[in-house]
Amino acid sequence: MKSTGKNKFSNLIYASAIFLLTVALALFTVPLTALAETDYAAAALERKELPIQSNSIAQWPHGPEITAQAAIVMDSATGTILYSKNIHEELFPASTTKIMTCLLAVENASLSDTITFSNDAVFSVPQGGSNIGMDVGQSITLEQALYGIMVGSANEVANAVAEHVSGSIDAFVDLMNERAKELGCTNTHFSNTNGLQADDHYTSAYDLALISKAFFDNELLCKVGNTARYHFTATATQPDDFYLNNKHKLISGEISYEGILGGKTGYTDLARETLVTCAEKDGLKLICVVFMEESPAQFTDTVTLFDYAFNNFHAVNVSDNDTRYMPDDSLFFESDRDVFGRSGTILKLGESDSIILPKTSNIDSTDYEISYDLTAEEKSQMPTAIAKVNYSFSGVPIGCAYVFYNAVSGADLLENAVKDTTIYINVKILLLAAAILLIVISLLGTSITRLLSNKKHSSRSDRVRFNRRKREFRKSRRSHKF
Repeated sequence: MKSTGKNKFSNLIYASAIFLLTVALALFTVPLTALAETDYAAAALERKELPIQSNSIAQWPHGPEITAQAAIVMDSATGTILYSKNIHEELFPASTTKIMTCLLAVENASLSDTITFSNDAVFSVPQGGSNIGMDVGQSITLEQALYGIMVGSANEVANAVAEHVSGSIDAFVDLMNERAKELGCTNTHFSNTNGLQADDHYTSAYDLALISKAFFDNELLCKVGNTARYHFTATATQPDDFYLNNKHKLISGEISYEGILGGKTGYTDLARETLVTCAEKDGLKLICVVFMEESPAQFTDTVTLFDYAFNNFHAVNVSDNDTRYMPDDSLFFESDRDVFGRSGTILKLGESDSIILPKTSNIDSTDYEISYDLTAEEKSQMPTAIAKVNYSFSGVPIGCAYVFYNAVSGADLLENAVKDTTIYINVKILLLAAAILLIVISLLGTSITRLLSNKKHSSRSDRVRFNRRKREFRKSRRSHKF
């Protein structure tokens, strides 16, 4: 009996201890969670105080303070950086990595290709990670895979696409790093296809903007990257019917913004929120990248940065606005048509080439340098280009214009002559007209000479008759005298 009493007493103590521990955990769980949230909030406020490098540029519009660790706004056409905050710092991109994966897929495969899911593609990613539930042996088209990656952020689909393009995930990762270097990235190293956390998987806001520029230059990828909702229908090789919803709030419409062309979200515990967005408005096509934010600031700060850029900058067509002569070579760019009507404009600036300027400035505020060293790619894309004019504003590159050789055809000259109010004399035509006139004068001279000759002959006959009659008259007078 005593033994039983001791057991009951011991059980009572044990139960009480468990109860107290449970209460303690309940009491401290909320404060600990709140403390963690407070730490993230405090870190965000600290990041807001970080310097914004573009704000130190003379006469450059002052950019907003945001809570991102790094951010950039880049003009897609010229590569001009309108806003820069720690843009070369190496940070974790999370799922924004998939922008590169999709770019390489389109560059190296066909939309109708079949993507089959291997065991490695499906099970080399954590089960709790982002996926769309593809199983080993199932297959979809590459086009469907692109939507699975960009809209559903599916890690296993990114792996399957990598295997299809390069034969293995590792080989595709090598291709990612090679392509990054080709695009000009200097602070980037990829170690996977999907952005899963890894110490050797990083990039910078600037590098990701370069990759995104190539992505949004592709019309198909713009369409895929701007899809709010995608429907997967069941097929013989994929039995499920389901919808994917894009978590990018500027794409889904949860946050409305004019001119959105697409984008990609990303998140890991260490990367925090990352976001890439492209928007086009008022003649500008801009790419915004923000790294290390707390939700929903990645969206609201993106809107703030777009507003700043669209409100303060504009594109200026170079050939329409730059009337300055180039240094030491004023005739290099233009030559008046000569009297033979053969030349016209010898060289001309690209008609569509533009630079980006603050709205408070004009092209006369820029500096420029002429470069004759065109890359092989530039020469291939523009065979008649012979030079490039690089423009800058307060030391910041703002775009360039190409100088082209302009072979003026006869049809162009005729059209220009009709439009031009100035009269140009063609010596060839003048000489021909003079020759014709000379022939006409010669013919007229011959005719006049003949007429004059006939007139002289008629007058001589008259004189002969006159003289004869005169002699007869004198003879008659003498005969009357006698």
